[in-house]
Amino acid sequence: MKIYTKTGDKGTTGLYGGTRVPKYHLRIEAYGTVDELNSNIGLIRDQKISAHIDDTLLRIQNELFTLGSMLATPEEKKTLKSGKERLNIPKITEESVLFLENEIDLMNMELPPMTHFILPGGHTTVSYCHIARCVCRRAERISVQLSIEESIDEQVLIYLNRLSDYLFVLARKLSIDNQSAEIPWIPVKIE
Repeated sequence: MKIYTKTGDKGTTGLYGGTRVPKYHLRIEAYGTVDELNSNIGLIRDQKISAHIDDTLLRIQNELFTLGSMLATPEEKKTLKSGKERLNIPKITEESVLFLENEIDLMNMELPPMTHFILPGGHTTVSYCHIARCVCRRAERISVQLSIEESIDEQVLIYLNRLSDYLFVLARKLSIDNQSAEIPWIPVKIE
């Protein structure tokens, strides 16, 4: 596979199915932000984490590639002239969301109850989780905006919403794993 094609030299790129759009198109922003999220999750995986968390994050990275492919395929290009589906890969489904919810529930059983909002930080790995969570929220916001303008699979929005929850709980879990205290946000009165 050749890396450079020169087809994007004039500021356009191709969606799955061949439609050319400007590189600032909302659909490109959506799946580009998902790609950024995937890279940040790779950064978390590069840290000292348990094998279970690493396996879970690897599954999530694979699912984010799928999700990005779903975002890169406009509704009118989802099926070929033959009637077959163009994007012939497993999709993000309710099962994908349930997997995240189960992982959240498992981690929550080990965590103390939250009594305050938590400031990001305390350990590098925890901070990477919070950065990934913020990128995930941005991907979700962009995808919501895209869903207003164009048709996208609703599981994309649900998955991104649940993934940001997962990343928040993972940050809390990694605080404990790394023996780092959570820093509660306590508003300071200004006099």
